[in-house]
Amino acid sequence: MHSSALFLIEFGAIILGLGLLGRLAGRLQFSPIPLYLLAGLAFGEGGLLPLGASEEFVAIGAEIGVILLLLMLGLEYTASDLVSNLKTQYPAGLVDFTLNAVPGALAALLMGWGPVAAVVLAGVTWISSSGVIAKVMGDLGRLGNRETPVILSVLVLEDLAMAVYLPIITALLAGVSLAAGSATLAIALAVAGAVLFVAVRYGRLISRFVSSDDPEKLLLVVLGLTLLVAGIAQQLQVSAAVGAFLVGIALSGEVAEGTHTLLSPLRDLFAAVFFVFFGLHTDPASIPPVILPALALAVVTALTKIATGYWAAKRAGVGVKGRWRAGGTLVARGEFSIVIAGLAVSASVEPALGPLATAYVLVLVVIGPLTARYTEPVAAWIAERRNPGGPDAVVPAAPARAVPDQDPAGRV
Repeated sequence: MHSSALFLIEFGAIILGLGLLGRLAGRLQFSPIPLYLLAGLAFGEGGLLPLGASEEFVAIGAEIGVILLLLMLGLEYTASDLVSNLKTQYPAGLVDFTLNAVPGALAALLMGWGPVAAVVLAGVTWISSSGVIAKVMGDLGRLGNRETPVILSVLVLEDLAMAVYLPIITALLAGVSLAAGSATLAIALAVAGAVLFVAVRYGRLISRFVSSDDPEKLLLVVLGLTLLVAGIAQQLQVSAAVGAFLVGIALSGEVAEGTHTLLSPLRDLFAAVFFVFFGLHTDPASIPPVILPALALAVVTALTKIATGYWAAKRAGVGVKGRWRAGGTLVARGEFSIVIAGLAVSASVEPALGPLATAYVLVLVVIGPLTARYTEPVAAWIAERRNPGGPDAVVPAAPARAVPDQDPAGRV
């Protein structure tokens, strides 16, 4: 009875604290992710007030949080959207991978962490935060801008790449043989391809089967199906997150919209618990030794993300201002970086990897909204200083195929 009461007190305090932190972040107009991570550091081992009775439940909640994050991400896209983006925007995806994954891998190798940690850190530095970026674009009123489809295409390709990357990470962290790892990847690719095919051809039938006018029944069916598929995927070492992502892709239309509405509060709750859980397993004392490498990596990969967005927008014929806005918007890292690092921390790959990832995400999740807002004005100011009074000082000449950097509503 005493342990039950202690659990309720601890877990209730965590949820209340997360709610207050989320409210504070809303008033300050930035992502609550860094505050959730700091809360985890405060309540974890070596923190101000270590948890006891509720830690096991928090671990389960964190796993559900990852599953719901990926499910909701899958609901944002239809299978046809993914196939179309893959066909038309894959060069941007390759540039994104090269410019942003390679610095993370090189940093891990330079620090002597080995090839497995290098693959993990490559993922941490590669994937932008879809959640943070979507919120920033909405807050800045840029959803109708010319560069927005380019940004969304890059994010879609990153999310789709997770269906391949996460099984690779899972196999590497499990220490399986090359043959077993290849089999796992083959299974993941086969499952992903089959789900995309079925979703394109029979998506309406699947959605009709799941659909219900009763919100309670819809919630239970979708949540149960997602957890079931995620569990089977994890049993096959494909990754529970990939299974949840594929379920989201398979649902479409009114079912996807209804599910998104019903599950959004649950997603936000368990995602917050996930970030706290990651912080719980990071000793605050281990962060100062890696703060300089984290800052250096953050600066380098912020610049490479800006270059990625600029190149992708230029390729799409967006004007110069829109190219800078696209690059600055892609800088933020967040949920995916922590998910990837969390897998490595659970497998005890490299003790310093978790602290470095925490510091790295803390820096970029705060800087990301600032780069989204100020990259374009700063670039214009630099151009003005380099060529004061020149004709290209404010709006440099665009290639002949570029379209005016203005959307139908008149934004520039």
